[in-house]
Amino acid sequence: MLAVSSVLLLALATNLTATALLSGAILFYVVVYTAWLKRATRQNIVIGGAAGALPPVIGWAAATGEIGLEPLALFLIIFLWTPPHFWALALNRTDDYARAGVPMLPVVAGRAATTRQILIYSGLLALASGLPWMLGFAGAIYGVIVAICGALFLLLALQLNRSIGADRRAAHRLFVFSIFYLFVLFAALLIDHGGDSFSLMHASHAGRTLGSGHAELLPGALRSAGSFINLSMGEV
Repeated sequence: MLAVSSVLLLALATNLTATALLSGAILFYVVVYTAWLKRATRQNIVIGGAAGALPPVIGWAAATGEIGLEPLALFLIIFLWTPPHFWALALNRTDDYARAGVPMLPVVAGRAATTRQILIYSGLLALASGLPWMLGFAGAIYGVIVAICGALFLLLALQLNRSIGADRRAAHRLFVFSIFYLFVLFAALLIDHGGDSFSLMHASHAGRTLGSGHAELLPGALRSAGSFINLSMGEV
C-alpha cells in the first residue's frame, strides 16, 4: 500500500518517466528478486541489485523528465557495490541462509569462490567509482576521496580473499567499510556541488553540456538513492 501511494504521489508531483522507473523498480524488487530470484539462483544479489541501484536515476528523471549519463554512472556504482557488500555479510550468515534454503553464493559455491567474486566486483567498483570524476561532473575533492576509499576497499577485499577460510573478522571489516564507502562517495559528490538541493522548476536542457549544465541536479539524485539501499539491507 505504501509503495502504491509513493508511485501515485510521484506521478502527481513529477512526470511519467520517473513514475515508470519507480514502478519498475518496486515490481522488480518485490516480484523478480524477493519472490523469485532470492531462492532460485546464486546470482540473486547481482541481478536483484538493479532495483536498489535505480533511485539516482529516478531522482534525475523526476527533475528532468529524462535519463542522463550522470545518473547512469551512479547506477553502475551502486550496482557493482551491492555484491561485495552483501556477500561479505553472507559469509558470516552462511548457516542461516543454508537453513532457510536461500542459495546465497557462500552456501552453494563455498567461501573461497565467494571471496574471489568479492575481489573481482571490488575491482570493478573501484574503476566505476571514478566515472563521475572522469566524465567531468565531479571535481578534485571527489577524485581524491574516491582514490583513497577505492584503494582501501580493494585492500580489504584482498585481505579477505587471502584469509584462511574467509575469516569472519575480515568479512565483517569489509561489510562495515562498504557502508562507509558508499556514504563517503555520495557525500563527496554533494560537497563538490556545494550541497545545494536541485530545483524541479523550469529545467531547460538546451545547449547544456555534461558536467556543467546538470551539475545542480546531482544532490537531489543522490538524496533519492538511500531508500532502496536501506530497504535491501533489511531483505538480504
